[in-house]
Amino acid sequence: MNAPMLKRPIGVRLADLGDAIDGARIGAWVQDHAQGTPFHLPAWSVAVARGCRQRSHYLIAERGKSEIVGVLPLTEMHSPLFGRALVSTGFGVGGGILADTPAAVVELGEAAWALAARLCCPRVELRGGARPGEAWHIDDTTYLGFVRDLAVDDEAELLAIPRKQRAEVRRTLGNDLEVLAGRHLGDVRAHYAVYAESVRNLGTPVFPLNLFSEVLREFDSAADLLLVRHRGVAVASVLSLYWNGTVYPYWGGGTAAARTLRANDAMYFALMGHARERGCTKFDFGRSKAGTGAAAFKKNWGFEPEPLTYFARTTDGAPPRSVNPLDPKYRLQVETWKKLPLWLANRVGPWISQGLG
Repeated sequence: MNAPMLKRPIGVRLADLGDAIDGARIGAWVQDHAQGTPFHLPAWSVAVARGCRQRSHYLIAERGKSEIVGVLPLTEMHSPLFGRALVSTGFGVGGGILADTPAAVVELGEAAWALAARLCCPRVELRGGARPGEAWHIDDTTYLGFVRDLAVDDEAELLAIPRKQRAEVRRTLGNDLEVLAGRHLGDVRAHYAVYAESVRNLGTPVFPLNLFSEVLREFDSAADLLLVRHRGVAVASVLSLYWNGTVYPYWGGGTAAARTLRANDAMYFALMGHARERGCTKFDFGRSKAGTGAAAFKKNWGFEPEPLTYFARTTDGAPPRSVNPLDPKYRLQVETWKKLPLWLANRVGPWISQGLG
């Protein structure tokens, strides 16, 4: 009886992210999928489009008109420095093809490549998910992911942290630090000031303020800011997403004062407890580039690195674009950026970064 239905062809279309029904259907399907991430949600695509003025194109694979079998959120990136590309997903660390069947994977990959041709984008980049075919270049050496279970309480969490880092966390207790969660406009501005200084010191441009505001707006109660203040002044902050029992500390950083105060250590330990109170059981520390201090920092917290696999396809076999600040060809730009006055970096940075994705 059901055999004819199983043979129905797969159709791929662009979802209407402005349609509440379409968005709810997709969101529910992503939430139920074992490999789903927040970056697959329509909310992420909408926030990126509004926050960075980059167009979102959300592909959905269906059998008939009601059975979703795969999704692929894409962001159309325009950058005067790094060219044009379709990225899945823009400003996310995940968001590649999410599908129930190999056939849906292939259909979504071909649909993305055809869409790129129509949009005059010579590159398509997929962050994670399934590989659509042999034409897609594999990169499994650049980035590492860090995920582990949360402990049952603060004391158990401390014991889960390797001894040396555990001592650093304990030292924060005497540094007169106040840690509070928030979502108000003042919290967003305080977070942005901290984050902007942090990335300037690393030699990279800051994202537009609107990106943070739009993510908080679209995710509503499933996102917040955790701010660490010392004598009333914010010195560290992180914007986190809470989804399917996992906390994703996503955009975080600290000022120059944070290092002496060990404010980042206090922040991430407090976030573990805060996430536990919100019902989370896993902590996703995000991605870091292999061989960097950020990767070593996360490993010191007891997180085992796992390679992240990304895919790219380009016209005429051209090499994938490189937006990695560790690339030797960007060394001079990175060192120059570190020396910019903060006011100048904050004015120019969003114009550059909104095209990086």
